[in-house]
Amino acid sequence: MAIVASTLKRIKSDPLACLGGSDCVNSIFAKAGHVWRKSLFDPAYTMKLFILQVLHGNTAMAHLRHLNGTEVKENSYCDARMRLPASGVAAVVESMCGGCYKSNQESRQWLGHRVKVADATSASTPDEPVLQDLWPQPSEQKPGCGFPVIKLLGMLDLVRGMIVQLTLMSLSVHEMSQLPGLHAMLEAGDVLLADRGFCSFWHLAMLAKSSVNAVFRMHQKQIVDFTPNRPHRQYKGKKYNRQRKGTPTSRYVRRLGHEDHLVEWVRPARKPDWMTAEQFAQMPGTLLIRELRYHIAARGYRTRAVTIATTLTDATRYSKREISRLYGLRWEIETNFRHIKTTMKMDHLKCQTVEGAIKELMIFVLVYNVVRAAMVMAADHQGVNPSSISFIDALRRLQSLCQAPAVRRPIKLIVNPPRPGRSCPRVIKRRIKEYDLLNRPRNEYAQTSPENEVAD
Repeated sequence: MAIVASTLKRIKSDPLACLGGSDCVNSIFAKAGHVWRKSLFDPAYTMKLFILQVLHGNTAMAHLRHLNGTEVKENSYCDARMRLPASGVAAVVESMCGGCYKSNQESRQWLGHRVKVADATSASTPDEPVLQDLWPQPSEQKPGCGFPVIKLLGMLDLVRGMIVQLTLMSLSVHEMSQLPGLHAMLEAGDVLLADRGFCSFWHLAMLAKSSVNAVFRMHQKQIVDFTPNRPHRQYKGKKYNRQRKGTPTSRYVRRLGHEDHLVEWVRPARKPDWMTAEQFAQMPGTLLIRELRYHIAARGYRTRAVTIATTLTDATRYSKREISRLYGLRWEIETNFRHIKTTMKMDHLKCQTVEGAIKELMIFVLVYNVVRAAMVMAADHQGVNPSSISFIDALRRLQSLCQAPAVRRPIKLIVNPPRPGRSCPRVIKRRIKEYDLLNRPRNEYAQTSPENEVAD
């Protein structure tokens, strides 16, 4: 984190300090093959304005002249932003995010392992035909009454909360088809933490092949029975043999404790649609999996019993208590998605082209990771866990550094106190405005209907 620590001190005078400065940014774009003429809006200056815009809640272009302290013509900035190649922006984001992530990867590990958390979320874009073609709106919405939705598969570092990988896809695409991009950021010995949507024989086998450990919540269709030496259903040709309803397909191996045992999962006969024939042929016939279940009695939690499937089979080193505590931290990715979507306003993108939306998402990832880096620095200085630092306070601090004069003494960020058992029901008190919902294209409302003429 020393790379980010030294540059954040200078962000007050140059928002590109976190990227190495203007010359470094321009050189990265040059290496990506981008050619530009000598003008004010070179890639570095355009990136500076782009970062300022996203840092302040994806504000309007007209606001940039106040943030930058100089006159910024909106049309010129918009054209310059469109000229930026997505490959160059990706290279800039990778140079910063990769450096700040790898600089401190040895610290704060869970039982000697780095932990990554994966989950899917979404973001909407303006209702433009080119965006509707690539990222269609939900099928239940009428044409002209919805917005294109980008499905995002993200992977975050558990301790620092930084985004290390983000994949874009359509709503109709299943997350499992995007596993190669997800696995590219994993190394041997890492632990992947995810919900039940990622739990399958195929995914666990692919991770085991790469020596990556998995801690997933059990899929709802998987039958789990902790009875010792219980029967199991077996394949006969392409079908299971006859057993009573509710008999699991896994073979019992050994008991490790109360509701904690080792079982052997058998490879299904049917190949999933997202897997190639070559990958299917390389999959093992069986897989040793540890199944465990723990119960939650805390107030405010909807789930009362959680069943886990994991490849961490050593019960001595990885106790049931430690694994249950680790899975309880999976909710951190939901909180972090809320930070970037709600607090930073990434929920509704503004760019009206495909390449523009992609670049906008990459800048959001860049700024978000800078805020998380500031939180890690503050946590080290204040002696607390990075996840307890207030995200919005760190965001406001970086916003003030872009405008306020230098402050020599370090400013402490707000530390959120632990609130175990806190209940937050998903209800709202403030009433929504009494307007009708849009249920037909907006241009049809402008046409005068015969009923309105009679009423007039």
